[in-house]
Amino acid sequence: MKKRFRFIMLFAVAALWLTGCGSMVDPGEAGLRWRPLTFGLSEEPLREGFYWHLPWNDVRTFTVQWQTFTERIDVLTKDDLHIRVDASVIARPVDEEVYQLALEIGPEYYKRIIKPEFLTVVRSFMSEFIMVEIPEKSQGIEGGILEQLKERIKGKHLELDNVTIDHIEFTPGMLRAIETKLTKEQEKIQKEFELAISTKDAAIAREKAKGEGDALEIMARAEAEAQKIRAGGQAEAQKIIDQTLTTKFLQFKAFDNPNAKFIFIPTGEEGLPIILSPELK
Repeated sequence: MKKRFRFIMLFAVAALWLTGCGSMVDPGEAGLRWRPLTFGLSEEPLREGFYWHLPWNDVRTFTVQWQTFTERIDVLTKDDLHIRVDASVIARPVDEEVYQLALEIGPEYYKRIIKPEFLTVVRSFMSEFIMVEIPEKSQGIEGGILEQLKERIKGKHLELDNVTIDHIEFTPGMLRAIETKLTKEQEKIQKEFELAISTKDAAIAREKAKGEGDALEIMARAEAEAQKIRAGGQAEAQKIIDQTLTTKFLQFKAFDNPNAKFIFIPTGEEGLPIILSPELK
């Protein structure tokens, strides 16, 4: 009975030992054998499958599928507005360079290499645009960030597929700043409009005053001309009267008047007056 119990225990320990001496490389992963007591890290990547090894050895795995990493990043735009964006980058290790990646960087390649560069590039590149341009030029911004990020991680055994800016969030402080800015712009537009109206009204008033002044000047010239004409007419009339009232005409009128008593009429060249009395007739 004791021998049977010992056999069962040995079998269980062996089974546990055997199952604990293997590692699984899942689909989308690459594995590297780790033999700390002999060869160290193997250079040849292991593909999908189960691999046996001694208890003190191991298989280190790396995901070589495309993965999306998303960060919420605070950005200061060109017009000094604070926004928060959800930026994503799709990346993976270069399949044939997993061994170099493991030696130089390790499995935390995103945290150690991609993330800090990604944050820096997003903030730097987006700071070249004013806030209202970002939604309109999102494709160009994403492409620019991707190219700069590729340049920064060159030689790090990693490759990038795409960058996206999925969401723009306005902070409360930024919303207040936008509201204040819009209010100031509206006030400025209103003042410019009022100034334009005042300038137009002043121009109209000047034209009206000029027209009234011209009208008064025309009227004054016309009145002066009329007075001149009237004065000329009166002078001409007086001249005609003077020419009509001769000595003979006055003598004739005197004789023609039945009520006249005495009439004193100068004779001109004779030098003596003629005194007539109608009663002596």
